[in-house]
Amino acid sequence: MKTQDRSGWVFVAPAMVIMGLVGLVPLLTVVNYSFFEIFILESRFWVGLEWYTEIIRAPRFWSSFGRSTLFSALILLIQIPLGIAIALCIPRGKFWVGITLALVALPLLVPWNMIPSLWLSLLNPETGILGRILPNLGWPDDWKLSAPHTWAVIVAMDVWHWTSLVVILCYSALTTIPAAYYQAAAIDGASPWQVFRHIQLPRLLNVLLMAILLRFMDSFMIYTEAFPINAGGPDGATLFLAVDLGEEIKAFNYGPSAARSVIYFLIIVSVAWLFSKAQGKLDRAGAT
Repeated sequence: MKTQDRSGWVFVAPAMVIMGLVGLVPLLTVVNYSFFEIFILESRFWVGLEWYTEIIRAPRFWSSFGRSTLFSALILLIQIPLGIAIALCIPRGKFWVGITLALVALPLLVPWNMIPSLWLSLLNPETGILGRILPNLGWPDDWKLSAPHTWAVIVAMDVWHWTSLVVILCYSALTTIPAAYYQAAAIDGASPWQVFRHIQLPRLLNVLLMAILLRFMDSFMIYTEAFPINAGGPDGATLFLAVDLGEEIKAFNYGPSAARSVIYFLIIVSVAWLFSKAQGKLDRAGAT
């Protein structure tokens, strides 16, 4: 038994080495930079925890943190129920299920850097479909000067891009439910809500935790999609944590930007740890 356990490490070792090179080494480099005032990489001075103290005490950091948290909350409140609803509407056992899933997954194939360009084109009042339709519904031409409208665009863009992931994860979990469960529910005269509550939802819990974690991590650090829309505007209304970090990097403030990166990394790791604990509790509850 011990020999088998050791042989498993032989197969895991290459992946661990690669992860160390692409993940751990850059992380340690960033942590090291966060303790220095860096003019150029060859000229740096030790400042200790100065950057961390300055960032934590800055109102701008907490404002960005609040915006990122609010954005992630909105994304989860929209995408999780919507993804479940779409997954429930996809029929099982039909020959065109694969085609339906392929169509649903199309937004996931669009490169991140192309998404804001696509949406800005759609909102163009001269050439875009949405740009011609929305003004008839009260959408302003100068929507970039309005924080609610800019938020609406970024949220809609993220929902369009990532809801497919939730749909695919939920549908994969639903397909594992034996048909006998539905037959028993039909015999008992269970309503659709009762079927969802007592048969489908328990099967979805583990998958939903994974979907929530993935979507939180990505939405909390949104940058590539959000910045080209309005560059953090208007008046900093969409200045999320990652956008704020991007501004620091563009200003060549390597020390402060490294400290911000470490803080954001710790936030994400803490959330992932909480989700792993929740996952463990669900697994133990299922085992009992």
